[in-house]
Amino acid sequence: MYLSGDDQTLVKLLVAGPFGVGKTTLIRALSETPPLHTEEVMTQTGAIVDDLAGVRDKTTTTVAIDFGRLTLPGDLVLYLFGTPGQKRFRPLWQDIARGALGALVLADTRRLADSFEVMDIVEEAGLRYAVAVNTFPDAPQHSVEKLRDALDLHPETPLVLCDARDRDQSVDALIALVGHVLDHTPQENQNP
Repeated sequence: MYLSGDDQTLVKLLVAGPFGVGKTTLIRALSETPPLHTEEVMTQTGAIVDDLAGVRDKTTTTVAIDFGRLTLPGDLVLYLFGTPGQKRFRPLWQDIARGALGALVLADTRRLADSFEVMDIVEEAGLRYAVAVNTFPDAPQHSVEKLRDALDLHPETPLVLCDARDRDQSVDALIALVGHVLDHTPQENQNP
């Protein structure tokens, strides 16, 4: 599937979050094209450095990027770049972030503290972001207000709950991010 020559707004977005939070799953649920992924079976060596607390059944991990594409109404084309969640991939993460307009940061209530490092990286990169709490079936459920307080989010930062496997909920999370990015983009940079 190729992009048409029509007027389209192309937007690069990151899907970020700690290890095992559902970034690959969200991109698979959203992409209108077969997603590119670099998911590999975890090795015993990786198990030593990757904290499996809260994700004991995880057997694969992204070792570079995930990539997908989603076209929204109004000819808005989102290019989704999933970042690896482990600290050792931070230099790669910084390369992936170049040119991105924003990031959707996924969080997991079983491991909320793991999200702080990712949000710090996103903020250091100067990116606007929204947080989507992935509602794993076995994860503790909390109100949006409690989650916002626990994550110490700025009042303007969107926070949504979503099941990363569910396309509609994942689209809603991206719409929250895109709206936030557009609301904070100077008018001269926006297309009419």
